[in-house]
Amino acid sequence: MAMTVHVDIVSAEGSLFSGQGEMIYAPAVMGEIGIAPRHAPLVTRLKPGDVRVDPGQGKPMEHFYVSGGIIEVQPFKVTVMADTGVRATDLDEAAAAEAKRRAEEALANNSSKMELAKAQAELAEAMAQLQTIEKLRKMK
Repeated sequence: MAMTVHVDIVSAEGSLFSGQGEMIYAPAVMGEIGIAPRHAPLVTRLKPGDVRVDPGQGKPMEHFYVSGGIIEVQPFKVTVMADTGVRATDLDEAAAAEAKRRAEEALANNSSKMELAKAQAELAEAMAQLQTIEKLRKMK
């Protein structure tokens, strides 16, 4: 039997996942990280993207979209504290595409620095959602 680590994925809305995983992948701000059981302790920020949990034993990979947050890694426990998060299968492609369009429009209007920063953040989130949807589509 392969070694596993306990994984909790939570957001302000509630718990998204609690279970075992042989491998966890997350979009850290410095690049994607992969976490296996007995990983060295680590705390880092997450950027918008796809958190994946491989439960092993031939079970399908679990996918979650997070808009950012923090991941804490201990040798036998991984906790993802997402700003907001949903199961990737629950993402709304039409809503993400509309959010991307609105953010691009706001960037083109070149408003104040505050509005520009907000539009850039919204664009990053919409793009991450669309990329997550595309990853799921390729896996089917």
